[in-house]
This record gives sequence, structure tokens and C-alpha cells, in this order.
Amino acid sequence: MAGLTPGAFLRAPARAQYSATIAVRWRMFINGLRSIHGILDLGATGIAWTIYTVIGLGAGVGLYASSYALARHAAWRQLPIPFWAAAVLWLIMPVFAASYQDQSSLRMLLRFPVSLGSYFSLYLISGFMEASTIVGLVCCFAIWLGIVLARPHSGLPLALVLAVFAAFNILLVRAVFAWIDRWLAQRKSREILSVLFMVTFVGVQFFNPAFYQRRHHAGVSRQQQLEQERQMQARFAPALRTADQFQKWLPPGLAARAVQHAEEGQPVPAIACVGLLGIWVIAAGGTLGMRLRAESRGENLGSAPARSLAPRRERSFALGGSGPCTAAFEKEVHSLRRTVPLLWAVGIPVLLVLLIAGLFHSGWPPHSFPYALPLCVAYALLGFTQLFYNNLGAEGAGIQLLFLSPTPIRTVMLAKNLLHGLLFILVACVAIALGSVRLGLPPAALLAALAAWLLFALPCNLAAGNILSLVMPYRINPGRIGRQPGSQANALTAMLIQALVLAIGAAVLSLCWSFQKQWLAVPVLLALAAIACFVWSRVLKNIDAMARQHRDELLATLMKTA
Repeated sequence: MAGLTPGAFLRAPARAQYSATIAVRWRMFINGLRSIHGILDLGATGIAWTIYTVIGLGAGVGLYASSYALARHAAWRQLPIPFWAAAVLWLIMPVFAASYQDQSSLRMLLRFPVSLGSYFSLYLISGFMEASTIVGLVCCFAIWLGIVLARPHSGLPLALVLAVFAAFNILLVRAVFAWIDRWLAQRKSREILSVLFMVTFVGVQFFNPAFYQRRHHAGVSRQQQLEQERQMQARFAPALRTADQFQKWLPPGLAARAVQHAEEGQPVPAIACVGLLGIWVIAAGGTLGMRLRAESRGENLGSAPARSLAPRRERSFALGGSGPCTAAFEKEVHSLRRTVPLLWAVGIPVLLVLLIAGLFHSGWPPHSFPYALPLCVAYALLGFTQLFYNNLGAEGAGIQLLFLSPTPIRTVMLAKNLLHGLLFILVACVAIALGSVRLGLPPAALLAALAAWLLFALPCNLAAGNILSLVMPYRINPGRIGRQPGSQANALTAMLIQALVLAIGAAVLSLCWSFQKQWLAVPVLLALAAIACFVWSRVLKNIDAMARQHRDELLATLMKTA
């Protein structure tokens, strides 16, 4: 197989491969519109791209204003700020867009005689179609426009600097997620990285309450707060100076220094900074090339355990029974703890409760404490979207065994619902505990109403999730976090249902609180919970007929390998 030889990816065979890839993607798009599911996906994709457009335009306006102000006043020491903002947004945007952006893997192209150069080019071209790249390019254009309007003579040199800076970010994002996929391809590495991330994230969150308690302590005057801020600035000034000297040699700092030297009439230092930035581009491209070269040579890591001399037994969970429901429940426990995307989605919102509660504790927004804890709990439960509304996604090729087994689909769904319900209650209790530690114990009426709302929200989500899991399924790759090929319609519908459940609870609480009948919210929400439980039981009763009706679609969607 040919490597990255000069011009190899521009020859006639490579151009034919690019055209064939575009034609296949276009045909897949047209064929997808033949079904209701495909039309819903198209509408949901349009809404998602509208959100990305708003994010990109908002970030662009902010970077334009800051770049214009800094260039107008020649504040070159602060110029790295917009470059760092663009770089950070470029890197974290794929994480937020991963749940709502449908992206296909290009590894299936390796089954054909595709050279490494062509595979590398296709990998980069697919990156240009992602929302993160488009938003990042908009940010770079905003920085260019802001500086050029303030200093019109700097258009061409600035365009060169931003082009190199954009090339680095494109390669960096693709390399980062390629290597994350490599590390998460094996079960043991997934577990290690997940634990390290969780521990790091929890450790960072513990600094947040202490910071706000010191900054917003009750009874401290404005003059005392200013004095505390000056002391804090003096204490961290050496560390900030060291960080500033370090960031000058990183790509955002190099790009800002190149612009500064060009504006000060120093072409040699400016060219040197661009050259160093080019070295960063080569390093990012080389890191990505190492990963793609391993894939092109046939590396295909899986989740199978390594061979060992001594047999290894899986830990068993004693549930006090031996029926099909118990076996399905135990199987779900083993599957869930090996599926990193679902654990990631469930765990991250819970860890962010301390941060969200810290915002309320610091006095923003004002007079919002009575509803602070319910909002924190509702946010912590957002991570159950994939778990509830795509509970068959982790089955993969094993979905065929569910239809071949004599066990009814209803029993399997019941086991999934029981496990997800227990996790739902556990996460809610942890969120309430963390929120109470940060905000203080809430009134008894509010706590009882929150518990009643949880009893209402759980069966609503379970019933809707069972239906969407059969009607709009998508496969979950247990080794990928950043590029999960999801269903746009499923994600949008799940968000609307969760928003409706939250709005009903908020309406009941607001009405009862406005009429000074706080305890009235409890029986109202319990009555709604009883209705939701009845609906859930009816859906579960008819789940076998629905599964048979959508069997072909389930098999085709969950058993595909790309």
C-alpha cells in the first residue's frame, strides 16, 4: 500500500476515490429520505445546525469585538486571549456536538485498495464537514475581520497566520479524537481513562465551593472584597507570569506574537513565529498520520480480554432469583459498566451539580434559591437521555439473539427499565445530597414535591424511551465518546419529552407556591405519577408487538458495522 508520497493523493485514482465517496454519501442521504425516520432525521439535523450557527455567530461576534478593540488600542499583550478562545472552542465543540451529529466511520474504506495518502486526505475532508470545523473557521474569520478593520494594512500577513493556525487546529482535533478512539478501543484502557477523568473532574470541583465561599462570604463589604481580590492577584501573580511565558510558545501565543511583530515592523521575528507554528502543524499532522497508518495496516482492536493462562471469572451479582428477568438484569449490569459513552453521559452531569449549585450560592441569579435544588437535580438527570431513549443501542449484533431467544422482548425491556430506574433514583439521591451540601437543606415541602416529581418523571421517561428505542434506534459504539453515530430524530424527540416533563413539574410547583399551598404539589404530582405508571405498564404490555413490527429496522440498524 502506498504511503504519503508527494502528489499521490491528487492523482487520477485518488480523485476517482474521492468522487466515489461523495457519490456514496449523497446516495445514502437520498435513500434515507424514503422513510419517515429519514425525514425526521433531516429536520432534526436542520435544527441542530441552526443551533451550531447561533453558537458560531455568537462566538464570532465576541471574537470580532475583542480583536477589534485590542488591535485598535494596540493591546498586543492581551491579543492571545481571542486566539486561545478560538482554540478552546474548536477543541471542545466536537464533544458537545457528538450526541447530535451523525458521523460515519471511514474505516470501511480500508477494505478497498485505498492508499494511506488518500485515506489521510479523506479523513481530513470529512473533518471539514463537522460543525466544530465550521465554527472554528468562523472564529478565525472574525478575528481577521476585527484586526483588519482596526488596521487595514495587516490583511495579508494576518490571513497567512490564521491559515496556519486553522490548519493546526483542524489536525489537532482530528488527532485527539483518533487517539481517544484508539485508547478506548480496549476495555481495560476505557476503564482506566474513565476513572482518571472522574477523579480529576471531582477534584477540580472541590475548589469551586471554597472559591465562592471566600469571595462571597456573608457580611463582607465591597471594600473588603476588593482587598481580598488584590491579595489574591498578588499571590498568583508569579504563577500567572510563568503561565504567560509558557503560552507564548504554544500555537495561540505564537499566532498572536506573529501578528504583534508584523504590526511593529519586525518581519524576521514574525516569520520565525510562523515557522514555529508550522512545526506545531507538522507535529499534529504526524501524530494523526501515525494513528491512521496503524489503521491502514490492519490494526483493529476490540473489547475481548487479553489471553491469560489462568481462567478469569466474571463477578456475579446475586439478585435472589434465577428467572429470565434476573438473567437479563445481570447481563445489563455487565454491559453497562463496559459501555463508556453511557457511563460518561450519566456521570458528567452529576459531577457538574457542584458547579451549578455554586452559581446559585454566589447570588446569581438573584432570589432563585427555592428552585435551585430542583434545577440541579433536573440537570443531573439529563445524562439518562441515551440510556432511556436508546436502550437497545448497546446490543449491537446481539439484537438478533433477543429475537431468537424464547424470552419475550417484554421481559428484556422490563429488566432494562428496572436497572435504569434504580440508577435514576440513585443519581437523583446523589444530586440531592451534593446540592444540599452546597445550598443547604431545602424546605420539607420542596423536598417532598421533588420526590413526587421524580416518581412522575421516571415512568414517563421509561415509557417514551421504550417506544423510541424501537422506532428510532441507533447503534452505540462502546469504544467511542467523541464520534458516536447517533439518530438526530431520536435526540431531538428525547429533548422535547424531557423538556415537557420538566415543564409540567415546574408549572405545578409554581402554581402551588404562588397560592401559598406548597404541600398541595405533592398529591398533584403523585396523581400524575400514577397516570404515568399506568401508561408505562400499557406500553410494556404491547412492546412485543411493536418489536415484531420494527424487527427488520432494528436488525439493519444495530447490526451494521460502520
